[in-house]
Amino acid sequence: MKIKLDENIPARLTSILGKLGHEVDTVKSEGLAGRDDSTVWEAAQRTRRFLITQDLDFSDVRRYAPGRHEGLLLVRLRDPGRNALTRRIQTVFESEDIESWKGCFVVATDRKIRVRRKK
Repeated sequence: MKIKLDENIPARLTSILGKLGHEVDTVKSEGLAGRDDSTVWEAAQRTRRFLITQDLDFSDVRRYAPGRHEGLLLVRLRDPGRNALTRRIQTVFESEDIESWKGCFVVATDRKIRVRRKK
């Protein structure tokens, strides 16, 4: 899967997810750090990448309706430190059928994963 990591996601996931067979780039590596959310979103969609973020601006399922984009994973942890984020995202990618998430709106919390698919 082609993935884009938002700037609020640890960059070390680039190599971790890469070892799992994914093609990963980051908002920072593309010179998009600090840019507005619509610019980040458009860049992810233009390059057909699944976006991973913690940014609640991406939480509106009506705006980011399944089937209208490449896919979105919103990570919501109680204590979202860099190590906790890295562990949770790595665990999710090692244990779930990520390929089936293309075009989906996905929310991952400490204990649950909710996948919304196109209706």
